Amino acid sequence: MAAGLSASGNLTGCQQDGNNKMSSLIEERDLLNANLTAVTKELMKLRESTCPKGWITLNVSCYYFSNEAGSWDEARSDCIHRGADLLVMNNAEEKTFLAALFKKEAWIGLNDKETEGSWKWVDGTSPEFKNWHDSQPNNGGTSGRWGEEDCAHVYNNDKASWNDFSCDGAKHWICEKVLKLGV
Repeated sequence: MAAGLSASGNLTGCQQDGNNKMSSLIEERDLLNANLTAVTKELMKLRESTCPKGWITLNVSCYYFSNEAGSWDEARSDCIHRGADLLVMNNAEEKTFLAALFKKEAWIGLNDKETEGSWKWVDGTSPEFKNWHDSQPNNGGTSGRWGEEDCAHVYNNDKASWNDFSCDGAKHWICEKVLKLGV
């Protein structure tokens, strides 16, 4: 009889071990499923945050280079329509990247329309990085020949240096869309 109880006890012990292992495997499966769901959601967000076709990527921004020319306001309107804004050039790396890719004079998102001499980016910030061409900005110089020059564009030189120009002038433009990762 003692042998029967011992075998029954072993069987119960094995069954309990099996139940514990099963419970552990179920927990592990549920954790893996939760991780898979989270990774899938993150992948979907990344897919939504990639650059549109025809745009070029650098770091966390997408850039669009226009083929057409127009005024600064027309350029900004086009960029906004594309879900972006005119370029805000933040550093030398961005300047070098753009100078290598775009060989046309183009509007950027810098102007002093509100207060003469107080240059602001379209996002409302003042430029920390500056890349003005020699003797610029000059608001058209002393002759007044060019009128008010309240909008900035990049030259098509290897430095992508900036010049102030009449906002009504016709230039190509560069739009920038900053990617929002993990939102």
